[in-house]
Amino acid sequence: MKHILSLLLGFVALLIFASRADAIPAFSAQTGMPCTACHVGGFGPQLKPFGREFKLRGYTLRTKKFNVPLSAFAVASYTHTKTDQSPDSAQALKANDNVKLDQVSMFLAGGINQHFGGFVQVTYNGISKQFTWDNTDLRAVTTANIGGSDAVLGLTVNNSPTVQDVWNTTPAWGFPYTSSSYSPVPATAPILAGALAQKAVGVSAYAWIADKFYIEGGGYFNPGSNTIGDLGQDPTAPGSIHGVAPYGRIAYQLTSNEKTFEVGAFGFSAHINPGLDQTTGYTDRYTDYGVDASYQLARENGDTLSLNARYTHEDQNFLASAALGNAAQPNNYLDDVRADASYYWRDKIGATVGAFTTKGSTDAVLYGANRTLRPDSTGITMQLDGTLFGGKPIGNRLNVRVGIQYMLYTSFDGAYTNYDGSGSKASDNNTIRAFTWVAF
Repeated sequence: MKHILSLLLGFVALLIFASRADAIPAFSAQTGMPCTACHVGGFGPQLKPFGREFKLRGYTLRTKKFNVPLSAFAVASYTHTKTDQSPDSAQALKANDNVKLDQVSMFLAGGINQHFGGFVQVTYNGISKQFTWDNTDLRAVTTANIGGSDAVLGLTVNNSPTVQDVWNTTPAWGFPYTSSSYSPVPATAPILAGALAQKAVGVSAYAWIADKFYIEGGGYFNPGSNTIGDLGQDPTAPGSIHGVAPYGRIAYQLTSNEKTFEVGAFGFSAHINPGLDQTTGYTDRYTDYGVDASYQLARENGDTLSLNARYTHEDQNFLASAALGNAAQPNNYLDDVRADASYYWRDKIGATVGAFTTKGSTDAVLYGANRTLRPDSTGITMQLDGTLFGGKPIGNRLNVRVGIQYMLYTSFDGAYTNYDGSGSKASDNNTIRAFTWVAF
């Protein structure tokens, strides 16, 4: 409790002096607009309507003839879990109360003329102490008339399913928007939740019609295990994509005055050689499909209410894993539900509450470390954050956000109590994290 009280008192003191946030560096310099025009709270990946339009139109809006298309950000945090975790001397992690530089990222980001734009991110992981290829989204766009309605037609090349999406309902940009790899998390989630992030390359075409209808279709393939390894990622988890993994997305957005409502659906299917093993002649197949919805009230004074929700069902066919002895049965499933609500006052101070529940079938091998032999986990994340200042020291080249997160688990890897057969409780993984997020 004393940890929480001290952090809260310090955080409130910082927020008292918070001022309105200015723009995120490279795209701000390109557009000449504050990041409050695009981002909820003036910081991070949560988008407002204008930000979604900017992304859908290929990051091409420009008011300056030239700007340096480079940006960077750094995230540092203090993490405390209710019960000590296993220390890791190789990564200099203590059993508890770790203060770490989580990551430093560099971006090459910008638009070229009216048709090409995007960003490439390279990240230094402060815990593993290595550089990795991170989120990438490159676009080519044009305009057309479809059925009497104006439309944007685009092509995206990216490296993570849903990183190209513009709504904060899908996994790549869903809440929480910052986290530490040291914070305990359940062992199982749908493959769309990030297992293939930066381990696949996708190409898809999309149409944005009448500022209402969105449709996208494409596929992901594996660039090769050596290439993935050279880019700092682990090619064995979950394994290599066999052939092409199709991805599809539809959405309908209705905008009225300051209100925006979106409802959509998505689907993804991938054949995976688990751990790169091809000796069985089989593959594991993951088929994800789901629905999402969002509501946003974004007032001109910066007050913003956002609601996001997503349901994902995953069918799992583990023929290869079963043949290798890594699954007890070939057919399994996961159901994953996530929702969050946030309110930001004057684009300065925000509060967010998110909840999730993941449930799945019983498998004595896949979940052999869980007493119930099930993957079921449920939790709530609460966050309070504020953007301290924007362009005062060096123009548009500095933003700082500070925040406090609290993660509370009501079940973890199959149960609330004794989930691992050794007496551990889900609540032992409850985590408080204080972070500083600097963009420049």
